Amino acid sequence: MLFCKEPVTMRILREPKIYVLGRQAADPKEIARFLEDQGTSWSTDTEIGAEALCEVAGRVCYMSFGAKQGRKTNRDYLANIIESEHGSVLEHAVWNLLITGVSRSFTHEFIRHRAGFGYSQLSQRYVDESEADFVEPEIIAGDPELHALWLHTVEACHHSYCNLVEKLARKVDREYPSFTKTQKRKVARQAARSVLPNATETKVFVTANARALRHFVELRASEGAEPEIRKVAVTMLRLMRKEAPNLFGDYEIFRLEDGSEGVRTEHRKV
Repeated sequence: MLFCKEPVTMRILREPKIYVLGRQAADPKEIARFLEDQGTSWSTDTEIGAEALCEVAGRVCYMSFGAKQGRKTNRDYLANIIESEHGSVLEHAVWNLLITGVSRSFTHEFIRHRAGFGYSQLSQRYVDESEADFVEPEIIAGDPELHALWLHTVEACHHSYCNLVEKLARKVDREYPSFTKTQKRKVARQAARSVLPNATETKVFVTANARALRHFVELRASEGAEPEIRKVAVTMLRLMRKEAPNLFGDYEIFRLEDGSEGVRTEHRKV
């Protein structure tokens, strides 16, 4: 009864990846129906659903459509929203993201961001970690002696995990014969995972709104942030500036003294 596959050559990861699995699309017909019911009109120059919906949300607050439209471009409108710190409007823009190539150390910090975020993370209780990858900190990777020590430690932990899973599987099979195969795997893996290091790679599905993402970037891409989460925050910003430049275009990426990157903006805590 194998609950842990034969260990394979593990990968050492140093760069996170973020996939945009879902984004909003505005419904022009419903927007037009609302405007018609209100006896007014409105048009926007953006084709990005998140930007259009934030503009509609903001204009609803003051019914600034038609002759009261004022600022004509979506960029100008959202820039004013950001400058005015009317942050609640930005909560209407939502993305579904999948982050991979990150460590358990990262997610321990990441999931502290609760307001405006939803998470679904890879389960070590059910997933066989004999094929796990590991994330190495750059400060260790750049030093041959430290890298060798880190690699030795990670390999030892990984080997212990696989041995524990097999021995625990036999123990559970003897002592809990009525358990299903899935239950037996879970019991073995959930105990064995206790020896896996924080460097173990994980995957987390994230749903977040624009205001929450801005807050995350401002906190975690700052100079004092932990290096791995700062790298993710900078990667996130680059992605979101492509997704919605009118919502994230006020940020500047700059080089820190250690050669890594940070982020700054004049419009913090919107």
